Amino acid sequence: MSDVLRVGVVGTGAIGRTHIERINNTLQGARAVACSDVNVEFGTSVAEKYGCKFYEDGEEMIASDEVDAVVVTTIDEFHEKYVTAAVKAGKFVLCEKPLAPKADACKRIMEAEMAGGRHLVQVGFMRRYDPGYNQLKKMLDSGEFGDALMVHCCHRNATCPDYTTTAMSVENTMIHEIDVMRWLLGEEYDEVEVVFPKASRKSTEILRDPQIMYLTTKSGVRIDVEAFVKCGYGYDIKCEVCCEEGTLNLPEPPNAMIRTNASRVTPICKDWSERFIDAYNIEFQAWINACKENRVDGPTSWDGYVGQVTASTASIARDTQTKQKIVIEECPEFYK
Repeated sequence: MSDVLRVGVVGTGAIGRTHIERINNTLQGARAVACSDVNVEFGTSVAEKYGCKFYEDGEEMIASDEVDAVVVTTIDEFHEKYVTAAVKAGKFVLCEKPLAPKADACKRIMEAEMAGGRHLVQVGFMRRYDPGYNQLKKMLDSGEFGDALMVHCCHRNATCPDYTTTAMSVENTMIHEIDVMRWLLGEEYDEVEVVFPKASRKSTEILRDPQIMYLTTKSGVRIDVEAFVKCGYGYDIKCEVCCEEGTLNLPEPPNAMIRTNASRVTPICKDWSERFIDAYNIEFQAWINACKENRVDGPTSWDGYVGQVTASTASIARDTQTKQKIVIEECPEFYK
């Protein structure tokens, strides 16, 4: 591997382009040298803009000797295809969440990785790198505030694409809380329930909004997560951990207060790209450094599998309006 990690990006949508920009313009030690997209005309224009080589075939790009590591930002259904291709090529790969849309696909990725005998896959659960969540984890791990008893979370988007479905509120939105709460508390989940409050008038035939998910950990910590993906007013992420000796709150983004028109206004982030820009930068810099040191130190394929099983079980709970036990297979030694 050269001094500069040569990265190929599969999928040149919004998040793919922001990752190319951060790799080439913000971070150190890497360069996005290639990209691929099923939309050849658009992908070619992205390649020209960022000085990348364009490949019509993503698997050809992954196999190229000109690419050291891979970032997968395609639509969910193609994650397995390209992550597996990277694993078989023996290349490190960072895949945006979810690892795959079905648990069996996640298992196939794990099987391919274990067959190769090397840890190569990292899942893009970037909240583990957010400075605010890391403050919470440090305080929890200190033991100063006793055990966590309850956690209250909300995940609000100003709006969402027209194709967003009721299931996607859990499996594409709340999956972030599913992963970060498991990491934050250091616990596995026992059961899940999803309920509907009064529906917003912005709900559609395919999307009932908002929803509330209740997770219970093995030790009995109760977590509630509100997903309101058409809240209208901005992008708002909240987390309060109630402990035996105090409560811990996720810090608000440090936006300056504005005094204007006889009002005091503190702006709220408009979308994920504003709210978690530091988390993404820290995540990608850590991934670049780890790749160059021949290791994976972020969320693994196993974490992706657990997240998908939990999200899928939550969808069953929602559709049946029942509580569901979360059944996770025994973790392979490879991922312990």
